[in-house]
Amino acid sequence: MATIMTMMINPINLQSSNIKKAKNPYPNSCIKHTQSLKSSLIINTHQPNHTSFISSQHYSPLSLVQQFNPNIPIQEALTPPSSWYTSPEFLSLELDQVFFKGWQAVGCTAQVQESNSFFTGRLGNVEYVVCRDENGELRAFHNVCRHHASLLAFGSGKGTCFTCPYHGWTYGLNGALLKATRITGMTNFNVKEFGLVPLRVAVWGPFVLLNLEREAFLEQGCDDDVGMEWLGSSSEILSTNGVDTSLSYLCRREYTIECNWKVFCDNYLDGGYHVPFAHKDLASGLKLDSYSTTVYEKVSIQRCEGGEVQGQADFDRLGSKSLYAFIYPNFMVNRQDRYGPWMDTNLVLPLGPRQCKVIFDYFLDASLKDDEVFVTKSLEDSEKVQMEDIMLCESVQRGLESPAYDSGRYAPMVEKAMHHFHCLLHQNLIK
Repeated sequence: MATIMTMMINPINLQSSNIKKAKNPYPNSCIKHTQSLKSSLIINTHQPNHTSFISSQHYSPLSLVQQFNPNIPIQEALTPPSSWYTSPEFLSLELDQVFFKGWQAVGCTAQVQESNSFFTGRLGNVEYVVCRDENGELRAFHNVCRHHASLLAFGSGKGTCFTCPYHGWTYGLNGALLKATRITGMTNFNVKEFGLVPLRVAVWGPFVLLNLEREAFLEQGCDDDVGMEWLGSSSEILSTNGVDTSLSYLCRREYTIECNWKVFCDNYLDGGYHVPFAHKDLASGLKLDSYSTTVYEKVSIQRCEGGEVQGQADFDRLGSKSLYAFIYPNFMVNRQDRYGPWMDTNLVLPLGPRQCKVIFDYFLDASLKDDEVFVTKSLEDSEKVQMEDIMLCESVQRGLESPAYDSGRYAPMVEKAMHHFHCLLHQNLIK
Protein backbone atom coordinates (compact mmCIF):
# COMPACT_ATOMS: atom_id res chain seq x y z
CA MET A 1 0.00 0.00 0.00
CA ALA A 2 2.85 2.39 0.81
CA THR A 3 4.26 1.91 -2.68
CA ILE A 4 0.89 2.63 -4.24
CA MET A 5 0.48 5.84 -2.22
CA THR A 6 3.91 7.04 -3.32
CA MET A 7 2.98 6.55 -6.96
CA MET A 8 -0.23 8.48 -6.52
CA ILE A 9 1.23 11.58 -4.93
CA ASN A 10 4.27 12.01 -7.17
CA PRO A 11 3.31 14.12 -10.19
CA ILE A 12 4.37 13.09 -13.66
CA ASN A 13 7.23 15.18 -15.02
CA LEU A 14 5.98 16.89 -18.19
CA GLN A 15 9.06 18.92 -18.98
CA SER A 16 9.56 19.52 -22.71
CA SER A 17 12.80 17.54 -22.64
CA ASN A 18 10.87 14.45 -21.54
CA ILE A 19 7.53 14.78 -23.24
CA LYS A 20 8.69 13.42 -26.58
CA LYS A 21 10.05 10.32 -24.92
CA ALA A 22 6.71 9.45 -23.37
CA LYS A 23 4.71 6.98 -25.44
CA ASN A 24 1.00 7.01 -25.93
CA PRO A 25 -0.48 4.69 -23.26
CA TYR A 26 -3.36 3.82 -25.60
CA PRO A 27 -1.57 3.42 -28.97
CA ASN A 28 -4.43 1.59 -30.64
CA SER A 29 -7.27 3.02 -28.64
CA CYS A 30 -10.46 4.40 -30.11
CA ILE A 31 -12.36 3.82 -26.86
CA LYS A 32 -14.73 6.64 -25.91
CA HIS A 33 -17.79 7.39 -23.85
CA THR A 34 -21.12 6.62 -25.42
CA GLN A 35 -23.09 9.78 -26.08
CA SER A 36 -26.64 10.32 -27.26
CA LEU A 37 -26.74 11.89 -30.71
CA LYS A 38 -29.98 13.64 -29.88
CA SER A 39 -29.28 14.92 -26.40
CA SER A 40 -27.99 18.45 -25.85
CA LEU A 41 -27.99 18.08 -22.05
CA ILE A 42 -24.78 18.70 -20.16
CA ILE A 43 -24.13 15.85 -17.75
CA ASN A 44 -21.60 16.36 -14.97
CA THR A 45 -19.64 13.25 -14.07
CA HIS A 46 -16.82 12.92 -11.61
CA GLN A 47 -15.96 9.26 -12.11
CA PRO A 48 -15.38 7.57 -15.47
CA ASN A 49 -17.91 4.88 -16.28
CA HIS A 50 -15.63 2.16 -17.62
CA THR A 51 -18.53 -0.16 -18.36
CA SER A 52 -20.15 2.17 -20.88
CA PHE A 53 -17.21 2.64 -23.24
CA ILE A 54 -17.57 1.53 -26.84
CA SER A 55 -15.27 1.89 -29.79
CA SER A 56 -15.75 4.98 -31.95
CA GLN A 57 -15.22 2.63 -34.87
CA HIS A 58 -18.78 1.41 -34.19
CA TYR A 59 -19.99 4.85 -35.24
CA SER A 60 -19.99 6.09 -38.82
CA PRO A 61 -17.90 9.25 -39.34
CA LEU A 62 -21.10 11.20 -40.00
CA SER A 63 -22.58 10.14 -36.67
CA LEU A 64 -19.40 11.39 -34.97
CA VAL A 65 -19.89 14.75 -36.67
CA GLN A 66 -23.41 14.92 -35.30
CA GLN A 67 -22.16 14.58 -31.74
CA PHE A 68 -21.26 18.28 -31.88
CA ASN A 69 -24.12 20.78 -32.10
CA PRO A 70 -23.06 24.15 -33.57
CA ASN A 71 -26.48 25.66 -32.84
CA ILE A 72 -26.01 25.60 -29.08
CA PRO A 73 -24.68 28.98 -27.84
CA ILE A 74 -21.07 28.97 -26.75
CA GLN A 75 -22.17 29.67 -23.17
CA GLU A 76 -23.92 26.28 -23.09
CA ALA A 77 -22.05 24.30 -25.73
CA LEU A 78 -19.95 21.20 -25.29
CA THR A 79 -16.71 20.94 -27.24
CA PRO A 80 -16.50 18.21 -29.92
CA PRO A 81 -16.12 14.67 -28.57
CA SER A 82 -12.65 13.18 -28.27
CA SER A 83 -13.44 10.82 -31.15
CA TRP A 84 -12.96 13.82 -33.46
CA TYR A 85 -9.31 13.72 -32.40
CA THR A 86 -8.65 9.97 -32.43
CA SER A 87 -10.73 8.27 -35.12
CA PRO A 88 -8.98 7.32 -38.40
CA GLU A 89 -12.37 7.32 -40.16
CA PHE A 90 -13.05 10.85 -38.95
CA LEU A 91 -9.70 12.04 -40.32
CA SER A 92 -10.54 10.48 -43.70
CA LEU A 93 -13.78 12.44 -43.74
CA GLU A 94 -11.88 15.64 -42.88
CA LEU A 95 -9.47 15.10 -45.74
CA ASP A 96 -12.30 14.56 -48.24
CA GLN A 97 -14.59 17.33 -47.02
CA VAL A 98 -12.16 19.95 -45.72
CA PHE A 99 -8.65 19.64 -47.13
CA PHE A 100 -9.52 18.39 -50.61
CA LYS A 101 -11.98 21.22 -51.18
CA GLY A 102 -11.28 24.90 -51.61
CA TRP A 103 -7.94 26.68 -51.39
CA GLN A 104 -5.18 25.36 -49.14
CA ALA A 105 -1.96 27.17 -48.25
CA VAL A 106 1.03 25.01 -49.17
CA GLY A 107 4.06 27.29 -49.22
CA CYS A 108 5.40 30.73 -50.04
CA THR A 109 6.45 32.45 -53.26
CA ALA A 110 10.07 32.67 -52.09
CA GLN A 111 10.31 28.91 -52.67
CA VAL A 112 9.57 29.33 -56.39
CA GLN A 113 10.84 32.83 -56.98
CA GLU A 114 13.12 31.91 -59.88
CA SER A 115 12.32 30.19 -63.16
CA ASN A 116 12.80 26.40 -63.15
CA SER A 117 12.47 26.25 -59.34
CA PHE A 118 10.12 23.86 -57.58
CA PHE A 119 9.01 22.49 -54.24
CA THR A 120 7.04 19.37 -53.32
CA GLY A 121 4.60 18.45 -50.59
CA ARG A 122 1.97 16.01 -49.43
CA LEU A 123 -1.51 16.53 -48.04
CA GLY A 124 -3.32 13.33 -47.12
CA ASN A 125 -2.66 10.99 -50.04
CA VAL A 126 -2.09 13.84 -52.51
CA GLU A 127 1.52 14.27 -53.60
CA TYR A 128 2.07 17.58 -55.36
CA VAL A 129 4.79 19.65 -56.98
CA VAL A 130 4.66 23.42 -57.45
CA CYS A 131 7.04 24.90 -60.02
CA ARG A 132 7.80 28.02 -62.02
CA ASP A 133 8.49 27.19 -65.65
CA GLU A 134 11.08 28.77 -67.94
CA ASN A 135 8.58 31.50 -68.91
CA GLY A 136 8.00 32.43 -65.27
CA GLU A 137 4.51 30.91 -65.09
CA LEU A 138 3.57 29.29 -61.81
CA ARG A 139 2.19 25.76 -62.19
CA ALA A 140 1.24 22.82 -60.00
CA PHE A 141 0.79 19.11 -60.69
CA HIS A 142 0.26 15.82 -58.97
CA ASN A 143 3.81 14.64 -58.30
CA VAL A 144 3.18 11.19 -59.79
CA CYS A 145 4.60 9.63 -62.95
CA ARG A 146 1.88 8.54 -65.38
CA HIS A 147 3.76 5.32 -66.23
CA HIS A 148 3.92 3.27 -63.00
CA ALA A 149 3.08 5.88 -60.32
CA SER A 150 6.56 6.66 -58.93
CA LEU A 151 7.04 10.04 -57.33
CA LEU A 152 8.94 12.37 -59.66
CA ALA A 153 10.43 15.15 -57.60
CA PHE A 154 11.63 15.32 -54.01
CA GLY A 155 12.16 18.25 -51.67
CA SER A 156 12.86 21.49 -53.51
CA GLY A 157 15.35 22.74 -56.06
CA LYS A 158 15.82 23.80 -59.65
CA GLY A 159 15.71 21.96 -62.95
CA THR A 160 14.42 22.21 -66.49
CA CYS A 161 12.42 18.98 -66.34
CA PHE A 162 11.20 16.20 -64.05
CA THR A 163 12.71 12.78 -64.80
CA CYS A 164 11.16 9.75 -63.18
CA PRO A 165 13.79 7.87 -61.13
CA TYR A 166 12.02 4.57 -61.88
CA HIS A 167 11.92 4.23 -65.69
CA GLY A 168 13.18 7.58 -66.95
CA TRP A 169 9.95 9.08 -68.26
CA THR A 170 10.58 12.82 -68.50
CA TYR A 171 8.17 15.75 -68.15
CA GLY A 172 8.56 19.45 -68.82
CA LEU A 173 7.75 22.03 -66.17
CA ASN A 174 4.58 22.71 -68.16
CA GLY A 175 3.53 19.12 -67.42
CA ALA A 176 3.97 17.78 -70.96
CA LEU A 177 5.46 14.30 -71.40
CA LEU A 178 8.76 14.89 -73.23
CA LYS A 179 10.21 11.40 -73.23
CA ALA A 180 8.84 7.90 -72.66
CA THR A 181 11.53 5.23 -72.67
CA ARG A 182 11.30 1.77 -74.27
CA ILE A 183 7.73 2.03 -75.53
CA THR A 184 8.38 0.22 -78.81
CA GLY A 185 5.40 -2.04 -79.51
CA MET A 186 3.01 -0.04 -77.35
CA THR A 187 -0.23 0.63 -79.22
CA ASN A 188 -2.99 3.20 -78.79
CA PHE A 189 -0.62 5.50 -76.95
CA ASN A 190 -1.08 9.27 -77.28
CA VAL A 191 1.77 11.19 -75.70
CA LYS A 192 -0.49 14.22 -75.23
CA GLU A 193 -2.77 12.21 -72.97
CA PHE A 194 0.02 11.22 -70.57
CA GLY A 195 1.18 14.57 -69.25
CA LEU A 196 1.21 15.32 -65.54
CA VAL A 197 -2.21 15.80 -63.94
CA PRO A 198 -2.56 19.53 -63.20
CA LEU A 199 -3.77 21.27 -60.06
CA ARG A 200 -5.12 24.78 -59.66
CA VAL A 201 -2.55 27.09 -58.13
CA ALA A 202 -2.86 30.65 -56.88
CA VAL A 203 -0.86 33.33 -55.09
CA TRP A 204 -2.12 35.66 -52.39
CA GLY A 205 0.48 37.98 -50.93
CA PRO A 206 3.60 35.87 -50.28
CA PHE A 207 1.61 32.62 -50.04
CA VAL A 208 1.13 29.82 -52.58
CA LEU A 209 -2.27 28.11 -52.55
CA LEU A 210 -3.55 24.91 -54.16
CA ASN A 211 -7.04 23.68 -54.93
CA LEU A 212 -7.18 19.88 -54.85
CA GLU A 213 -10.79 19.41 -55.91
CA ARG A 214 -11.14 16.69 -58.52
CA GLU A 215 -13.39 18.75 -60.76
CA ALA A 216 -10.68 21.43 -60.85
CA PHE A 217 -7.90 19.12 -62.06
CA LEU A 218 -8.19 20.25 -65.68
CA GLU A 219 -8.40 23.93 -64.84
CA GLN A 220 -4.65 24.43 -64.94
CA GLY A 221 -3.21 27.87 -64.54
CA CYS A 222 -2.57 30.44 -61.84
CA ASP A 223 -5.59 32.15 -60.28
CA ASP A 224 -4.66 35.76 -59.68
CA ASP A 225 -7.56 36.83 -57.47
CA VAL A 226 -8.49 34.38 -54.74
CA GLY A 227 -8.57 36.77 -51.78
CA MET A 228 -12.34 36.84 -51.32
CA GLU A 229 -12.72 33.12 -51.99
CA TRP A 230 -9.98 32.15 -49.53
CA LEU A 231 -10.35 34.83 -46.87
CA GLY A 232 -13.80 36.34 -47.31
CA SER A 233 -14.31 39.86 -45.98
CA SER A 234 -11.07 39.70 -43.97
CA SER A 235 -9.05 39.79 -47.20
CA GLU A 236 -8.69 43.58 -47.21
CA ILE A 237 -8.00 43.71 -43.48
CA LEU A 238 -5.20 41.16 -43.69
CA SER A 239 -3.69 42.70 -46.81
CA THR A 240 -3.44 46.12 -45.16
CA ASN A 241 -2.90 45.33 -41.48
CA GLY A 242 -1.76 41.73 -41.22
CA VAL A 243 0.33 40.33 -44.06
CA ASP A 244 3.36 42.49 -44.85
CA THR A 245 4.47 41.62 -48.39
CA SER A 246 7.52 43.86 -48.06
CA LEU A 247 9.17 41.45 -45.62
CA SER A 248 11.88 39.13 -46.87
CA TYR A 249 11.80 35.37 -46.42
CA LEU A 250 14.19 34.26 -43.67
CA CYS A 251 13.98 30.53 -42.92
CA ARG A 252 11.80 27.49 -42.22
CA ARG A 253 11.48 25.16 -39.25
CA GLU A 254 9.38 21.99 -39.08
CA TYR A 255 8.01 20.12 -36.08
CA THR A 256 6.42 16.67 -35.97
CA ILE A 257 4.01 16.62 -33.03
CA GLU A 258 2.27 13.62 -31.49
CA CYS A 259 -1.21 15.09 -31.56
CA ASN A 260 -4.19 15.46 -33.85
CA TRP A 261 -3.91 18.50 -36.13
CA LYS A 262 -6.93 20.12 -34.46
CA VAL A 263 -5.27 20.02 -31.04
CA PHE A 264 -2.63 22.43 -32.32
CA CYS A 265 -5.32 24.65 -33.86
CA ASP A 266 -7.39 24.63 -30.66
CA ASN A 267 -4.34 25.68 -28.67
CA TYR A 268 -3.80 28.58 -31.07
CA LEU A 269 -7.44 29.64 -30.86
CA ASP A 270 -8.01 29.87 -27.11
CA GLY A 271 -7.72 33.64 -27.04
CA GLY A 272 -4.51 33.70 -25.04
CA TYR A 273 -6.15 31.64 -22.28
CA HIS A 274 -3.07 29.44 -21.84
CA VAL A 275 -0.44 32.14 -22.29
CA PRO A 276 0.03 33.24 -18.64
CA PHE A 277 0.26 29.62 -17.52
CA ALA A 278 2.37 28.06 -20.27
CA HIS A 279 4.32 30.99 -21.78
CA LYS A 280 5.40 33.11 -18.86
CA ASP A 281 8.19 34.90 -20.75
CA LEU A 282 5.85 35.69 -23.64
CA ALA A 283 3.13 36.81 -21.23
CA SER A 284 5.48 39.29 -19.59
CA GLY A 285 5.60 41.24 -22.85
CA LEU A 286 1.85 41.28 -23.50
CA LYS A 287 -1.08 43.14 -21.98
CA LEU A 288 -3.31 40.09 -21.78
CA ASP A 289 -6.32 42.09 -20.61
CA SER A 290 -6.25 43.80 -24.03
CA TYR A 291 -6.74 40.50 -25.88
CA SER A 292 -9.58 40.69 -28.40
CA THR A 293 -11.00 38.30 -30.99
CA THR A 294 -12.87 39.14 -34.20
CA VAL A 295 -14.51 36.40 -36.23
CA TYR A 296 -15.09 36.55 -39.99
CA GLU A 297 -16.44 33.98 -42.45
CA LYS A 298 -13.36 31.71 -42.60
CA VAL A 299 -10.92 33.73 -40.53
CA SER A 300 -10.52 34.72 -36.90
CA ILE A 301 -8.15 37.49 -35.81
CA GLN A 302 -6.79 37.80 -32.30
CA ARG A 303 -5.09 41.03 -31.25
CA CYS A 304 -3.12 41.95 -28.18
CA GLU A 305 -1.20 45.04 -27.13
CA GLY A 306 2.37 44.66 -26.04
CA GLY A 307 3.89 45.72 -22.79
CA GLU A 308 7.42 46.68 -21.94
CA VAL A 309 9.80 43.80 -22.54
CA GLN A 310 12.66 43.66 -20.08
CA GLY A 311 16.01 42.57 -21.39
CA GLN A 312 18.65 43.75 -23.78
CA ALA A 313 17.97 47.20 -25.12
CA ASP A 314 17.89 45.96 -28.70
CA PHE A 315 14.87 43.83 -27.90
CA ASP A 316 12.84 46.25 -25.79
CA ARG A 317 9.50 47.18 -27.29
CA LEU A 318 6.94 49.52 -25.74
CA GLY A 319 3.36 49.82 -26.93
CA SER A 320 3.78 47.36 -29.79
CA LYS A 321 0.94 45.10 -30.93
CA SER A 322 0.56 41.46 -31.86
CA LEU A 323 -1.85 40.02 -34.40
CA TYR A 324 -2.69 36.34 -34.76
CA ALA A 325 -4.82 35.41 -37.77
CA PHE A 326 -6.24 31.92 -38.19
CA ILE A 327 -7.25 31.05 -41.75
CA TYR A 328 -9.51 28.02 -41.83
CA PRO A 329 -8.74 25.18 -41.76
CA ASN A 330 -5.04 25.03 -40.86
CA PHE A 331 -3.02 28.19 -41.58
CA MET A 332 -1.89 30.90 -39.16
CA VAL A 333 -0.27 34.28 -39.75
CA ASN A 334 1.46 35.96 -36.82
CA ARG A 335 2.62 39.56 -36.65
CA GLN A 336 4.49 40.16 -33.43
CA ASP A 337 5.87 43.68 -33.51
CA ARG A 338 7.57 43.14 -30.18
CA TYR A 339 10.26 41.39 -32.27
CA GLY A 340 10.39 44.27 -34.77
CA PRO A 341 9.27 44.05 -38.43
CA TRP A 342 8.70 40.32 -38.19
CA MET A 343 6.09 37.81 -39.37
CA ASP A 344 5.81 34.06 -39.15
CA THR A 345 3.30 31.56 -40.50
CA ASN A 346 2.23 28.15 -39.21
CA LEU A 347 0.91 25.45 -41.52
CA VAL A 348 -0.57 22.41 -39.74
CA LEU A 349 -0.66 19.19 -41.76
CA PRO A 350 -2.37 16.00 -40.54
CA LEU A 351 -0.09 12.96 -40.67
CA GLY A 352 -2.58 10.66 -38.96
CA PRO A 353 -5.31 10.84 -36.33
CA ARG A 354 -2.70 11.30 -33.59
CA GLN A 355 0.14 13.04 -35.39
CA CYS A 356 0.70 16.26 -37.34
CA LYS A 357 3.47 18.30 -38.87
CA VAL A 358 3.69 22.05 -38.24
CA ILE A 359 5.71 24.12 -40.70
CA PHE A 360 6.94 27.54 -39.56
CA ASP A 361 8.08 30.08 -42.16
CA TYR A 362 9.73 33.28 -40.93
CA PHE A 363 9.77 36.67 -42.66
CA LEU A 364 11.82 39.72 -41.68
CA ASP A 365 12.62 43.21 -42.92
CA ALA A 366 15.48 42.82 -45.38
CA SER A 367 17.55 45.43 -43.55
CA LEU A 368 17.69 43.17 -40.49
CA LYS A 369 18.51 39.83 -42.13
CA ASP A 370 22.23 40.36 -41.57
CA ASP A 371 21.76 41.30 -37.91
CA GLU A 372 22.83 37.93 -36.56
CA VAL A 373 22.27 38.81 -32.91
CA PHE A 374 18.71 40.03 -33.54
CA VAL A 375 17.77 37.08 -35.77
CA THR A 376 19.25 34.50 -33.38
CA LYS A 377 17.53 35.99 -30.34
CA SER A 378 14.16 36.23 -32.13
CA LEU A 379 14.34 32.64 -33.36
CA GLU A 380 15.35 31.43 -29.90
CA ASP A 381 12.33 33.18 -28.39
CA SER A 382 10.08 31.60 -31.00
CA GLU A 383 11.59 28.15 -30.45
CA LYS A 384 10.98 28.39 -26.71
CA VAL A 385 7.28 29.11 -27.28
CA GLN A 386 7.01 26.22 -29.76
CA MET A 387 8.56 23.76 -27.31
CA GLU A 388 6.11 24.89 -24.64
CA ASP A 389 3.20 24.47 -27.05
CA ILE A 390 4.39 21.04 -28.16
CA MET A 391 4.42 19.90 -24.54
CA LEU A 392 0.85 21.14 -24.11
CA CYS A 393 -0.46 19.63 -27.34
CA GLU A 394 1.06 16.21 -26.78
CA SER A 395 -0.25 16.21 -23.22
CA VAL A 396 -3.76 17.10 -24.43
CA GLN A 397 -3.67 14.30 -27.01
CA ARG A 398 -2.83 11.78 -24.30
CA GLY A 399 -5.72 13.13 -22.26
CA LEU A 400 -8.06 12.78 -25.23
CA GLU A 401 -7.09 9.11 -25.36
CA SER A 402 -8.08 8.68 -21.72
CA PRO A 403 -11.37 6.96 -20.83
CA ALA A 404 -11.96 9.79 -18.33
CA TYR A 405 -12.61 12.42 -21.02
CA ASP A 406 -15.14 12.84 -23.80
CA SER A 407 -16.21 16.48 -24.21
CA GLY A 408 -15.32 19.71 -22.42
CA ARG A 409 -16.64 23.26 -22.26
CA TYR A 410 -15.74 26.63 -23.79
CA ALA A 411 -14.64 29.71 -21.87
CA PRO A 412 -17.08 32.09 -23.64
CA MET A 413 -15.10 35.29 -23.14
CA VAL A 414 -11.89 34.02 -24.73
CA GLU A 415 -12.56 30.89 -26.80
CA LYS A 416 -14.86 32.35 -29.45
CA ALA A 417 -12.37 31.63 -32.23
CA MET A 418 -12.09 27.99 -31.18
CA HIS A 419 -15.87 27.59 -31.20
CA HIS A 420 -16.00 29.24 -34.63
CA PHE A 421 -13.39 26.75 -35.90
CA HIS A 422 -15.42 23.79 -34.68
CA CYS A 423 -18.61 25.18 -36.22
CA LEU A 424 -16.88 25.59 -39.60
CA LEU A 425 -15.64 22.02 -39.40
CA HIS A 426 -19.13 20.76 -38.63
CA GLN A 427 -20.52 22.78 -41.55
CA ASN A 428 -18.05 21.22 -43.98
CA LEU A 429 -18.26 17.69 -42.61
CA ILE A 430 -22.04 17.43 -42.50
CA LYS A 431 -22.37 18.10 -46.25
